[in-house]
Amino acid sequence: MLNLPENLQQLEESMCALESRYAAVLGGVEPSQVDAARNLLHYLALRSIDIRGMQDALHAEGLSSLASAESHIRSQVQAVRKRLGYVYVPAAQGVGTIAASQKHIAENSHALFGSVGTAIMVTFDDEFAHDSVLLKKLLQQGMQVARINCAHHNADVWLQMITQLKKACKATGLPCKIYMDLAGPKIRTRLINKGLEKGKANVAAGDTIYLAESNKGFDEDAVVVHPNLPGIVAGLKVGERVFFDDGAIAGLVQRKGKSYVVVRVEHVAGANVQLKNDKGINFPDSDLAVDSLTPFDVECLPFVCQHADMVGYSFVRLPSDVARLQAALAEVSATPPHLILKIETPQSVKHLPNLLLAGMQRRHFGVMIARGDLAVEIGFERMSEIQDEILWICEAAHAPVIWATQVLESLQKKGLATRAEITDAAKAATAECVMINKGSHTVEVVKALRDIIQRTDGHRHKKRFTLRALSIAQQFLQNNPG
Repeated sequence: MLNLPENLQQLEESMCALESRYAAVLGGVEPSQVDAARNLLHYLALRSIDIRGMQDALHAEGLSSLASAESHIRSQVQAVRKRLGYVYVPAAQGVGTIAASQKHIAENSHALFGSVGTAIMVTFDDEFAHDSVLLKKLLQQGMQVARINCAHHNADVWLQMITQLKKACKATGLPCKIYMDLAGPKIRTRLINKGLEKGKANVAAGDTIYLAESNKGFDEDAVVVHPNLPGIVAGLKVGERVFFDDGAIAGLVQRKGKSYVVVRVEHVAGANVQLKNDKGINFPDSDLAVDSLTPFDVECLPFVCQHADMVGYSFVRLPSDVARLQAALAEVSATPPHLILKIETPQSVKHLPNLLLAGMQRRHFGVMIARGDLAVEIGFERMSEIQDEILWICEAAHAPVIWATQVLESLQKKGLATRAEITDAAKAATAECVMINKGSHTVEVVKALRDIIQRTDGHRHKKRFTLRALSIAQQFLQNNPG
């Protein structure tokens, strides 16, 4: 039998204990982020235990079950305890209220995206560097953030994109933030033996792919791939999984040689599958000694600091990675762009709380759920669970979230969205910003996404359902006046 007053007391004591343990860390965050950091710790204390039984008991008493209170969790616990008769000393209630917490999240979101609500981010293609008419249409349909990926094109093309965007903003009178992604250590295929001339090779389940530093010593028919970064092959172990091209080709490391590994293809997506050059490689089980901040990223920083409002940190894994980029930005600019932490590896998920605390050393920062690489790395079947966990923890940290990758992808590529994609887009509205990829139907996607967001906003804020009037209920009463 649960003793609710005692259980809630123990819960609040655990929150205070975790806050005390992290006193030194709290002392290092930016002053405006202290309450958010404390709340994050309180939420982590709550979510480290199973409180489902307590929730059922609270619900039966007509009290808050502590759900949908990520942004102000300890004050919610205190409100429930007061309803059960506990009397607080006024000084003991110095915790963030729901109003203060939501205000802080809104301020952070506005600082990043220029708006409160769910902003729309559009990934720029090279055609955007010349098509001012298209950019005007996108702004008028609701684009609020322009995304430029430093992994593609060059500074000349990026500048042309930005110049055209600013012209379109001036012509329409509509603002637009600029977000630039650092390329990061994206590991890609480079065929160095069979398929070298055509840049592709056929593969099927049961075949062998060699990951190697060179093609020396291999038969001419062997499929040999060089990961484009040094040290990858040496860091792999037998039994670890390898995914090529966003999981279209999946294999296992079967054997290690002196300067190569043998990968047996376990699965391919469809018939006549080809392994092509410049496709991503993922190693979800491997602990590779790869720097999150590459020399090319550092070369891009002066341009990014001059032109961008936000900078995306690709493949960030550890708090030390955050400190390194912050230091590199400080060397370039006294007012660098706001940092966006891209969560796209198992390590970044595991270290998310510490990454958030590192981000809190600045007044404003955000998080991107980069679902492309993340889904491949953690497994597609876990993606729904993990993206929810990231949303909850970031809300506890008052950190705005960008929901990214394959939003309305079929509409973007083919002109018609799937039913599942519409549901996914509605889920995306729980984030502060939604990113769409490149494609042929960008204007239609922005228009559809804006409509979905507006409809969803009336029913739900974050994961808390809001009860606006339902047309079904209204029509029932109108048609059945009694």
